Amino acid sequence: MTNIPRSTILLFGTYLFLLNLLEVRTQIGNTISGTYIIGATMDMTSRVGKEARVAMEIAVEDFNTKTQTNMTLYTRNSKGKVVQAIQDAINLINTYKVEAILGLQNLEEVLSVGEIGSNAQIPTLSLLDSVPQWALDRLPFLVQASPSQVAQMKAFVAIMESCGWNQFTLIYEDINSASIQVIPHLMEAIKESSVQMSNIINLSPLTSSSFLEQLERIKSQQCRVFLVHTSLETGISLFQSAQNMSMMESGYVWITTNLITDLLHTANPSTFLTMEGVVGLGSFFPDRGSWFLDFSTKFQTKFKIEQPEEENNMPGIFAVQAYDATWIAALTLSEKNTSGQNFMDAVSSQSFAGISGEVRFINRKPAASHVFHIINVVGKYYGQLGFWSEGLGFSEVVNDRATYNNSLQNLGHIFWPGRPLHTPTGGVVPSTVNPLRVGVPVMAMFKKFVEVKYDNRLHKYTYTGYSIELFKETVRRLPYYVPYEFHHFNGTYDSLVEQVYLKNFDAVVGDVSVVSWRYQYAEFTHPYTETGLVMIVPVSPYHGQWLFVKPFTLGMWALTIIVNIYCGFVVWLIERNNSPELQGSSLNQTGVLFCLVFTRMFYTNVENVNSNLTRVTTVAWLFAAIIIGQCYTASLTSMLTVRRLIPKVTDCETLKNSNAIVGYDKGSQVGSYLVDVLGFKHENIRSFTSPEEYVHALGNKEIAAVFLAAPYAKLFLSKYCKRFTTAGTTYAEGGFAFAFSKGSPMLPDFTKALLNVSESGTLREIEKRMLGSEHCVDQEAIQDEYERLGLGSFWSLFLLAGGTSTVALAIYVIQNLCQLERSLVTIISDARKFCVHRRKRLSRKVSDVESAESPNAQEIT
Repeated sequence: MTNIPRSTILLFGTYLFLLNLLEVRTQIGNTISGTYIIGATMDMTSRVGKEARVAMEIAVEDFNTKTQTNMTLYTRNSKGKVVQAIQDAINLINTYKVEAILGLQNLEEVLSVGEIGSNAQIPTLSLLDSVPQWALDRLPFLVQASPSQVAQMKAFVAIMESCGWNQFTLIYEDINSASIQVIPHLMEAIKESSVQMSNIINLSPLTSSSFLEQLERIKSQQCRVFLVHTSLETGISLFQSAQNMSMMESGYVWITTNLITDLLHTANPSTFLTMEGVVGLGSFFPDRGSWFLDFSTKFQTKFKIEQPEEENNMPGIFAVQAYDATWIAALTLSEKNTSGQNFMDAVSSQSFAGISGEVRFINRKPAASHVFHIINVVGKYYGQLGFWSEGLGFSEVVNDRATYNNSLQNLGHIFWPGRPLHTPTGGVVPSTVNPLRVGVPVMAMFKKFVEVKYDNRLHKYTYTGYSIELFKETVRRLPYYVPYEFHHFNGTYDSLVEQVYLKNFDAVVGDVSVVSWRYQYAEFTHPYTETGLVMIVPVSPYHGQWLFVKPFTLGMWALTIIVNIYCGFVVWLIERNNSPELQGSSLNQTGVLFCLVFTRMFYTNVENVNSNLTRVTTVAWLFAAIIIGQCYTASLTSMLTVRRLIPKVTDCETLKNSNAIVGYDKGSQVGSYLVDVLGFKHENIRSFTSPEEYVHALGNKEIAAVFLAAPYAKLFLSKYCKRFTTAGTTYAEGGFAFAFSKGSPMLPDFTKALLNVSESGTLREIEKRMLGSEHCVDQEAIQDEYERLGLGSFWSLFLLAGGTSTVALAIYVIQNLCQLERSLVTIISDARKFCVHRRKRLSRKVSDVESAESPNAQEIT
């Protein structure tokens, strides 16, 4: 139960006496005339009440227009006072004969007016989203028209668990009796988690000086995570005091509930400076439908006229809920043609698709919200990080294509107090809270990197390309929220970088090369492309005069010749005694053997051989020879079919010596590099603005070569790979990077985030998506060495042919071993006989000579 002021109770007695004099009202007259009357009472001195009143009036106008019904709305300003709300309710019932009462944005008003409505049997629809169940049970004509937001406590616990925090301090303001109801739901949410509530601070009786005392107390404690459940006004005062206490710096975490978050759009932007780094949970409603957009347009026009003192005219969740509540009341009265208890029965079963989404009542309460948006305050702005859905987790969008995750970090880097690099502590902070003015070059040659177009339909410039997408992904990975806006620049790249020095731009994004002299105007992140300057020249076809030996490796050729000689020798050895053509002198047989080696592999007739061993050897030999020969033919054919291209110019010195003209991309630093570093003459360099101009100039021989940065060269060759190629050495060049003003504190964060994009593989994904394939299949086939056939592919064939020949030779040797031995014995015997015969003949000759000499001797004697 809640504590109701005694004055209210006394007034109740007085007015209840008057109510007993009222008769139960019927709606016969109104029904017959088609007129329905709705009353509303709320605090119109507050922003919530102002929005609700304007939204209710628009809802009645829209309803009458669409249904041709005469629905009338009477509004009263309770000024936040319970007594005034009671008077307004009685006046609406007695004087204007209203059939339903709307409004009631605090619990005391709900209970008081709900009592009056129940006694008069007038349905009362409360815009308070946390009407206690006991109040609904006690007051039968009371309806809670706004969905409960208590599930945001589960979203808070999910944030705690995602960031690894296990303790927090609750700071709440006892705005009305309903505010303390958040505590039971919070305790229920942390019951099944490791999160604990270390302290509770009630700000209800405190002044600004008391804020300092309470903050001093909790500052001395270890817990640095705070959940703030207060009104917007109290919250701003609290954060101002916290800033004075140095509690809005690194190491502290402040998370607000919907009481603050839902009204941030109404706050003065200057007050956000005291809330930097605050994360807020807010009520969610779809704000992209045609119904809402129509309502928003009407609301802004009407609200600006009626509330000129308000700076922001955008409708918030309170306006949306008031619109839907009014529509539900009007729809029930008109369609069901009911009042009193019948109205209550009808509205309990009512299902309505409003601008806040599907509204369905259960026990006089709409279904509780289960989706909440998460915001982050940065400087004078606050931005939406994403959403949390009960049972699903965090996501960047809420639709059928949403991807959910349990990690808050997947929504991007959060700007915590003090702008730390890590959650929740750190050191480096950006120096600016205004949106970054990012310069983008218009004259980029390769539009896949950067393209700036003017959209005639939207009347604004659009920025696309690899560099743009990479920059956006890098910003998402920063440890804080950084708003930015692109601005086109139609000038040279040197002038673009100079704009950073002149404070016209805070950063430069595009295909901007890192050059040493540019550091006098700006500083650069780590390059996100490969570095280098390459020369591209036309190509011409070429075939080597020794191409016919390329199909086989040297080892393959050697083994082929050895195996052929070996197999030929075996065949010659076996068949030489049976074939006269294999006989003759040694020189003749040597010629026959080599002829046999290189002709037998093409000679398939085996009928003219006499030995089965020869036949087996020849079959194995021919089998291997046919397969090897076919493979050689196929490989040589493919080599002759493919053109091999070689560059027409191989080095830079050749171009300079021949006084040739070369090209480069207009507006880049390459022209200065060609003159100052490589030594080309000014008259021999020419600038171009598109790849097609390069192709035309190279084809017509207007220029002999083109000098491009390595990333450009990849794109160029991927499209024109069969006509051009790179040549010479790669010259030093810094690659593409993002440029920032000198001394910018964001530069280290951007460099780290860019490296994170690269190391996570996201850079490669963006490159594939935006630049496409950088490889050319035809060019790779041309530039690669010919694939030559080696021993690994044919060793089994060689083993078959050589093994078969060896086996045949062994059998032949075994079969003829004895015959060879007999032949040797006969040869030796014949040699001995010959020697004996020769010896005998010599002996006889000697004897004859001696006999012939003997008579002469005797005669002499």
